[in-house]
Amino acid sequence: MATTFDIIIIGGGLAGLTGAIHLSKEGFKVLVMEQNAYPKHKVCGEYISNEVLPYLKWLELDLTSLSPSHIEKVAISNASGKTVSGKLPLGGFGISRYTFDHYLMKKAVENGCTIIKDKATEVEFTNDVFEVHTASNDTYRSKVTIGAYGKRAALDQKIRKHFFQRKSPWLAVKAHYKGDFPNDVVELHNFKGGYCGVSKVENDVINICYLANYKSFKRYGSIPGYQEAVLYKNKALKNILSNSEMIFDQPLTISQIDFKKKDCVHNHILMVGDTAGLIYPLCGNGMAMAIQSAQIASGLIVDYLHEKITRQEMEKLYVKKWKKAFTKRLRAGKFFSSLFQNVFITEVLRNIIHLFPFLLPTFIKQTHGKPINTAP
Repeated sequence: MATTFDIIIIGGGLAGLTGAIHLSKEGFKVLVMEQNAYPKHKVCGEYISNEVLPYLKWLELDLTSLSPSHIEKVAISNASGKTVSGKLPLGGFGISRYTFDHYLMKKAVENGCTIIKDKATEVEFTNDVFEVHTASNDTYRSKVTIGAYGKRAALDQKIRKHFFQRKSPWLAVKAHYKGDFPNDVVELHNFKGGYCGVSKVENDVINICYLANYKSFKRYGSIPGYQEAVLYKNKALKNILSNSEMIFDQPLTISQIDFKKKDCVHNHILMVGDTAGLIYPLCGNGMAMAIQSAQIASGLIVDYLHEKITRQEMEKLYVKKWKKAFTKRLRAGKFFSSLFQNVFITEVLRNIIHLFPFLLPTFIKQTHGKPINTAP
């Protein structure tokens, strides 16, 4: 016999847990389905723009208890390591997914959410009701289902999401390090075939996460070999990596990362976070996007469950609001990423920014949003 909830959220990462906290705060019965145990490290840049702070405060989240790093500056290098820097609009903070997701999970449970360790294998929508089947052969029903299961999952193929058939050339690698690195800077370093983000998270730990072309990566056979042969050609990046000690036993990796368009509503499921679409690494703000997408979806779900709008209106409004919030910054990220893959253009841009430093914050603003003042 199926257990019934108001909302089922498939995926207990950043976007899924944010949505769970929001909806449970509004008094709804929420189930979060997550296949991994907490806490867990994830491949992620682990930097968040301060644009989300007012919303996190509305959710009654106390980030000071997690001791995040406070980031005020940004630096970008070309493939050789020549760097330009400037002030980061709005500022941001660094926090690991290991710590943040675990904190959000505990807050969701405190709010009354049910969180189960299981994997959704099939989602059916019949007579205005969802049925979600799991790997444990359990069945759950709900009025609303949110997809928050990340960049790519077997469920995408099961529900026939078109992007799943596409091959993607991108591989991401992430690890934590101890070393000498400023607390208040997020750096983005270019190298041939990819980008690397570096910033501090809590506990004086450095997070280094890079995106690489998989074909190029395969030629070297190992992560250390690839880093020495390719990343070390960027002198700034070489200095960071060679003078830092990795804390992880081995780096985390994820492949088949697809930056092309996805559907933010599919089979009546509202997609949030990376499940709805990925932001290019030069934007460096995927965590804030995940949080804001959950905020947009949750506000509309509240209106739908209170019968202020129909399901059709909820879905159309979500698509409209999602596009308004993210289309511009996704386009900007794609444009800047294409520019920085060209060595000549990168050097020209670096020289221009060096002469006119105010341009760097202007570029960054194109990939960030405005502060989220309240829940919708």
